[in-house]
Amino acid sequence: MCSNVNVTENIKNVQERIKQACLRADRNPSEVTLIAVSKTKPVSMIEECIENGITVFGENKAQELTRKIEAIGRPLDWHFIGHLQRNKVKYVVGNACLIHSVDSVRLAEAINSEAEKKNIVCDILAEVNVADEESKFGLAKEEVHDFVLQISSFKNIKLRGLMTIAPYVEDSEENRLYFRVLRNLLIDINSKNIDNINMDVLSMGMTGDYEVAIEEGATMVRVGTGIFGDRHYA
Repeated sequence: MCSNVNVTENIKNVQERIKQACLRADRNPSEVTLIAVSKTKPVSMIEECIENGITVFGENKAQELTRKIEAIGRPLDWHFIGHLQRNKVKYVVGNACLIHSVDSVRLAEAINSEAEKKNIVCDILAEVNVADEESKFGLAKEEVHDFVLQISSFKNIKLRGLMTIAPYVEDSEENRLYFRVLRNLLIDINSKNIDNINMDVLSMGMTGDYEVAIEEGATMVRVGTGIFGDRHYA
């Protein structure tokens, strides 16, 4: 079902579009990390990405993440981008180099506790529901500052930045405002000089709108369909 997808050509296309978006924004393409969102995709397609120099992958289910890490068996940067339940934290901490979807103090506490058990520091992002969509997870914009204050003393997690999932729109320009809000929120929180908080990551933009996100300051873009083609759920 995936054989008609030319992963190699898709990667070249996405990388070129990232480059052009950076040029428009007067940014260096090296500032933007491409995360290949490999959820639901077979290991064979991930291997094809690796052959094309892709080393950063995004998964949204804990068991699928651990299964693929074991199957591929080589060092890659795995990012956890899906909603994370506290009872699945043990599978993700230590396997994912960055958890994008931390949306409550209770979840941050669970990650911190698991990281302490494993004697590591776990990098996380705070997920922000910038568009206030009822169907989406994430902190409300007004909650982010208090969230940051509450977790700033946790010793085994490091808050690296903010993440958002913008609305699905036909015209990516409609999401420019949301990306700008997230960037300004990061700048505002950094300016408050909270102990242990110095954020540098903006994870925003997906297949339909990553170019606009880059123009608004994204440092990580999460591209699935643009690389692997449409998802097929079992």
